[in-house]
Amino acid sequence: MNKLIFIVDDEIAISKLLTYWVKDKWKYDVEVFSNGEDLLKRIGARPDLILLDIMLPGLNGIDILKRIKQIDENLPIIILSAQGSIEVAVEALKFGAFDYFSKPIDTQRLEPAIKNAIKNYDLLKELENLKDNVKREYSFDNIISADGKMQDVFKLVSKVLNNDITVLIHGESGTGKELIARAIHYNGRRKNNPFIVVNCASIPRELLESELFGHERGSFTGAHQRKLGKFEIANGGTLFLDEVGELEMLLQAKLLRVIQEREFERVGGNELIKSDVRIISATNRDLKKAVDEKSFREDLYYRLNSFPINLPPLRQRRGDILVLAQHFLDTLNKKLQKNIKGFTKKAIKLIYEYNWPGNIREMENTIERCMIIAEKDTIDLDDLPAHIKAADITGSFESSGTLFIDENIIPFEKLKEEAIKHALRVTDGNIVEAAKKLQLGRATIYRLMEKYKIENRLSD
Repeated sequence: MNKLIFIVDDEIAISKLLTYWVKDKWKYDVEVFSNGEDLLKRIGARPDLILLDIMLPGLNGIDILKRIKQIDENLPIIILSAQGSIEVAVEALKFGAFDYFSKPIDTQRLEPAIKNAIKNYDLLKELENLKDNVKREYSFDNIISADGKMQDVFKLVSKVLNNDITVLIHGESGTGKELIARAIHYNGRRKNNPFIVVNCASIPRELLESELFGHERGSFTGAHQRKLGKFEIANGGTLFLDEVGELEMLLQAKLLRVIQEREFERVGGNELIKSDVRIISATNRDLKKAVDEKSFREDLYYRLNSFPINLPPLRQRRGDILVLAQHFLDTLNKKLQKNIKGFTKKAIKLIYEYNWPGNIREMENTIERCMIIAEKDTIDLDDLPAHIKAADITGSFESSGTLFIDENIIPFEKLKEEAIKHALRVTDGNIVEAAKKLQLGRATIYRLMEKYKIENRLSD
């Protein structure tokens, strides 16, 4: 599809000349306007670039430029002017023009300017799409959970979205600590600014200070140029310190100062750099015990732990195991280009009974391995790793209408009923939104509500 360029000029001869070059020579689609009012009425057609004259009847070019930038600040506008003064050019660029050309127009310079402007606009739109995709990916709707313990976690998370209190997420490896941190960032007021991750356990200790705070050229052997640290890169956004319990004492002191004073110095530097960063930390260690053992600073612990969030391991939220197994099956089918339809009864029983010491990460890797080696359209007992088969518990897997939940057997019908109740709770009783979340029709929701005698006045 050709790029669309709007030409705005009240001089017919110049409009015709520009149309000849832009449309006939350079092969862009063109719409021509003789005034700004008509242009603004068509701005919804989403042009890729505007060639805009300064001197127009009614609204002048600068006024039109300001209005368009309020609608789409990234839309490239090249200003054309017969005045040819530096003052006009500076004013146009000040209010967001991509470039400025005086008349008569040098078409040899105009063509590359148009190409560069459109290419830059395409990159900006792609970047915005990526940002939107990231925000959707880390919305609460995309965090898969049906267990009551995780619903309690989500309630806590919702309390810290629009403030800057430091959050410390406790949880075993693989429980989704970074996912929760990203959800806090991308659903909060800093969502349009950077989210930067530092894994304190994976970076050598001698390099971690430079990684966090940056360094000046010549500050140590190999420092051939200035490097910005993660605190500078994350300015205005969120810095996620994963495995913060692995920080050595010297860095703990420097981190404490940044949190308290909101300023720091690069390694080998004297300049004080202001820091506007929200800090979210995560650990799988017992930091209170580390404080008692004098391996973690008590003052830093209380600073980081202003708002603790505890993520339970998967074995303690068994209500999520089967939900997650199905979720990974669905998503990995797309990734692996397979069509695995489900699990056999024996396989799903073992998946449920296994304790998952590696938590969600282990489950995802296990399901992917099973799908790769599966020779049928269902994952069977033989497809599971040996250590999961060894976790088998004596007992029968009952008829197809039941699932094992702890020591009880919960019918599928009961799970359906609970799913509808939960959907109505989280949507405040909105049937349309509940139907969307469950991917069911409204008529189906009403029928099931009547079947299970669910009233649309639900409370926690």
